Order: sequence, then structure tokens, then C-alpha cells
Amino acid sequence: TWPPMHITQLNRECLLHLFSFLDKSSRKSLAKTCHKMLDVFQDPLLWSLLNFHSPVELKKDNFLLGPALKYLSICWHSQRVKVCNIEDWMKNTFQKDFCNRHENTVNDFLLEVCNRCPNLLSLTLSGCGHVTDDCILLLLKNCPNLKTLKLENCVRITDQTLEAVTVYGRSLQTLHVDFCRNITQTGLVRVREKCPSVTLRAERSANMIPDNKPEKKLMLEKASRKLVQL
Repeated sequence: TWPPMHITQLNRECLLHLFSFLDKSSRKSLAKTCHKMLDVFQDPLLWSLLNFHSPVELKKDNFLLGPALKYLSICWHSQRVKVCNIEDWMKNTFQKDFCNRHENTVNDFLLEVCNRCPNLLSLTLSGCGHVTDDCILLLLKNCPNLKTLKLENCVRITDQTLEAVTVYGRSLQTLHVDFCRNITQTGLVRVREKCPSVTLRAERSANMIPDNKPEKKLMLEKASRKLVQL
């Protein structure tokens, strides 16, 4: 019989394959055991795909960002997302304090992606209520190979993102803007006209009630009252 083999006796290719089956935290834990495991953890080839399930995970040190990153997903499915989706002027003090703690987390992370991950091919954002048009614009500029952009329930995304797609999304093949309430039918039509080769999906987006500032709501109410009087 063959004598038992220690994990450190495996070659690099085998170790990379082994690491690929582990989640981010497990990879980090294994990397702490010895220099050889740390060396494998720091290999860019290990980090071509990253999935996150809350903004808190973006602040951990159990992953690496680099040119090897091809597929990135940040999907926050939580009741807390509803708080982030409330219009800012309608939030109470508790809700504002809650949002302030992570308001810039996803945007700051995506800016790091812009700087470090020029070869990104796919980005999925779901429930990221604080992601802005400016952030997506920079990402489209800095990641020219991006083929898939999926945005779901990202309430600050507007037609400005759609316009950026028509200008900078040269490689884009798939665009989803589902449940993004500040997307309009006009913006969607423009994408279809300017980028006919892009597979566009906008489930419910153009049919949702967009954000309105208090003064705009007041003007609409006054106009409605005048029509009733007439």
C-alpha cells in the first residue's frame, strides 16, 4: 500500500483544483496553515469568479481582486433591502442610520473592480439599492470586455445607465434591468435602437412608479386638484 500523503505534498495544480471547491472563508482558513497554502490562496487563477450575498461580505479579507476576475455577483436577498429602497426623503432617522452604515460599500467595491479587474466579463447586482449610474458608467468604461450586465432591484439606476450602455457597452451581449423603478420606456427604446444586438430584458421596470421629490409630488397634487375643480 502507498504511504499516506500530506496535503502539502500535492503539486500546485492539484492544490488549485482542491481550493476551487472551497468557499472564500474556507480558502482563507486553509491559507493560514502554512506558506504553501497561502501561496495557493494568493494565486490569481483561483479568483476568476466571486459571489457575495450581502454588503458585509465585501469588507472581509477572504478573497482577492485582480485581472483574473471574470464573473462577479453581488446579490442581497434580505428584508433589509426594503429599507434601502425607500426614497431618501421618506426615511426616518433609524432607516437613515441603517443605510449610512453601508451606503457606499458596494459603490466603493465596484470602484476597486474598475481599477483592478479590466477583464471582467459578467456582473450581476441584485438588491443593491445604493449603486449609482456613475458607478456603472465607470465600470463600463474600465471593463471594455463586459458581455453580461444584470441589474435587479437597483433603485438608483436610471436611464443614464442605459445611455452609458449605448456609448460604452461595445462588447455587451446581455442587459437585464429588472425591477429598477427609475428606468423608463424611453430609455429602453433607445437601447433597442442603438444596440439591436444586445439581448435586453426589463421585467416590470418601466411599469413601476418612479421616485419623486416632495416638491414634485406637491406640484402634481396641485395640478390634480385644479383638474378636479375644472
